[in-house]
Amino acid sequence: MLGLASTIEAILYLKGQPLPIGKIAEYAGCDREAVEEGLMELMDDYAHRQGALEVVETKDGYSLQLKERYRHLVDSLIPLDLGVGALRTLAAIALKGPISQTDLVDLRGSGAYQHIQELVSQGFVRKRRQADSRSSLVQVTEKFYQHFEIDQLPKLRPKTPALEAPPGEAEDEAENMEAAS
Repeated sequence: MLGLASTIEAILYLKGQPLPIGKIAEYAGCDREAVEEGLMELMDDYAHRQGALEVVETKDGYSLQLKERYRHLVDSLIPLDLGVGALRTLAAIALKGPISQTDLVDLRGSGAYQHIQELVSQGFVRKRRQADSRSSLVQVTEKFYQHFEIDQLPKLRPKTPALEAPPGEAEDEAENMEAAS
């Protein structure tokens, strides 16, 4: 079984993202039951090591990752080389994505074109052509989630028209705020 556990370790290392058991079995060329046994052996082995890595189960599958107590090294050894504009564009992609490049440029301005190139080159964003449009879709990659230690992004609610206050209430609220200042 040590051979299968080592193969699973190599697969998790090379893929660099959580993998479901079925995918690991496909890559290892064996059945799910054997992978489950191999994973248990590998997890047990890592649990008894004094190293910096661990094998963990996430909602997306199993992953080989850095132990929490070593996360501080990521920022100092692999600094994020992004300007404020690119970070804001990345945030827009993360919160609104997948989003068409055209819509993103409307939202962030023409500088978004350069930001997208920079984010793609650093691996935080993936860009793919839409079949029915000339604009590409952009979305964050697994590297984004890993680097910023985010499991899941919040779903944005669509904007709804503001409720109108009954006549007189808006003036009362303004007076109350003025009096409070």
